[in-house]
Amino acid sequence: MRKKHQARGNGFGYGMVYPNNPQCVTRTLSARYYKDGAEILIDRGWDMATGEKDFDDPLNQQHRPRRLTPRECARLMGFEAPGEAKFRIPVSDTQAYRQFGNSVVVPVFAAVAKLLEPKIKQAVALRQQEAQHGRRSR
Repeated sequence: MRKKHQARGNGFGYGMVYPNNPQCVTRTLSARYYKDGAEILIDRGWDMATGEKDFDDPLNQQHRPRRLTPRECARLMGFEAPGEAKFRIPVSDTQAYRQFGNSVVVPVFAAVAKLLEPKIKQAVALRQQEAQHGRRSR
């Protein structure tokens, strides 16, 4: 199936993550992940050549790629880290996938806020100075 789509110039619509490769990065998690989970798949040793010859090979089927769990999505989006208190997910898996797919990556948001902090403080101080001197703010 993948070869057929590639021959037509179409993307196949999935991204494989290799957990043993520290250089591996993942695709963006989207709110539609709950539908089929194909954007991000975790490699479990699937043999592509065997799968193309005999997709239903029982031994190879045990190593099919799997999708992320809601807990893994929470970690990917920065809501918790292994060893920390668990982020409570009080909704169904479908709702959790939608919510994590629509969220902002927490560590990225924190880093941007930290970079903006001095600029915001500078702007506030400037407004206060202008107010003290009777000038209008911009």
